[in-house]
Amino acid sequence: MIKTKAYAAQNAKTPLAPWSFDRRNVGDMDVLIDIEYCGVCHSDIHQARDEWGGAMFPMVPGHEIIGRVIEVGKKVKKFKVGDRAGVGCMVDSCRECSACRADLEQFCEKGASLTYNSLELDKVTPTQGGYADKIVVDEAFTLKIPDNLDAAATAPLLCAGITTYSPLRHWKIGKGHKVGIIGLGGLGHMGVKFASAFGAETIVITTSPDKAEDAKRLGASGTIISRDADDMAKHIGSFDFLLNTVAAQYDPAPYLNLLKHDGTMAVVGVPNKPLNLHLFSVIMGRKTLAGSLIGGIAETQEMLDFCGKHNITSDVEIIPIQHINEAYERMIRGDVRYRFSIDMQSLKTA
Repeated sequence: MIKTKAYAAQNAKTPLAPWSFDRRNVGDMDVLIDIEYCGVCHSDIHQARDEWGGAMFPMVPGHEIIGRVIEVGKKVKKFKVGDRAGVGCMVDSCRECSACRADLEQFCEKGASLTYNSLELDKVTPTQGGYADKIVVDEAFTLKIPDNLDAAATAPLLCAGITTYSPLRHWKIGKGHKVGIIGLGGLGHMGVKFASAFGAETIVITTSPDKAEDAKRLGASGTIISRDADDMAKHIGSFDFLLNTVAAQYDPAPYLNLLKHDGTMAVVGVPNKPLNLHLFSVIMGRKTLAGSLIGGIAETQEMLDFCGKHNITSDVEIIPIQHINEAYERMIRGDVRYRFSIDMQSLKTA
């Protein structure tokens, strides 16, 4: 077994603190990654605090992992020692069901093995994530990282990046489309970068007027203040597609009213309570309210390659692991633009 240093939550009420555990030995198809950076996702907070239920403790969060390969199994073909490598939200799936055969491992019919707060395919062994000094992952679920991208700023692409890239690609967003990105946070800022890179007219819809300048810098052509009824009214029936990243309580109707007939609002944010939806909001105009969940491994690699070609990364604030609990509180307050990335050297030298 491989001794591993980490930060973990021991239960839903305790702050994250140093913890040691054993990773499995490197198997024939595995790579051992020395973790350099791990992004901080809002879902890390939800799960470490058991806000979605079903949490397994002790829990090492983190599913936005970038590092260097330091050992490979004897049958590994995709990686060699010294390569840059990434691990996102999944570390395995059944690979046999219709979803897996369609490169949609995130929808594995037998349940994908998530990077943390989940179980390996044996349905017994808990998975532990990237707030750690190293991780062992099957090469099939390990991603190649373009050499030109900054490691710290690339880490959040493994969740925030693919979560926004996937729906924009699925609904074939591009030139000629008017797209609204609802919420300008860790997810939303990536949505703006991708939608504008795809050639769409991109508008940020936000509650915060002070984010207008940032929205323009990120690639948006304009901003709508969602709390301003007059501002919203100017754009009723004008959008082809909305990407909704909001994770707080909201009324979907005013946003759905912004769509043209046959328009789509794809939801990637998860409020902690059910929303109240008046069905006339979708009936009038034959509109679609849809959801999207990360992407499969092939699409995630496609996203990383696209980012490498277009030099797209996340806007990050780098922190040491010792500041993770403070970072959680700042994320809840919205006090980060736009993603934290943990320098895992801080764990190795502690």
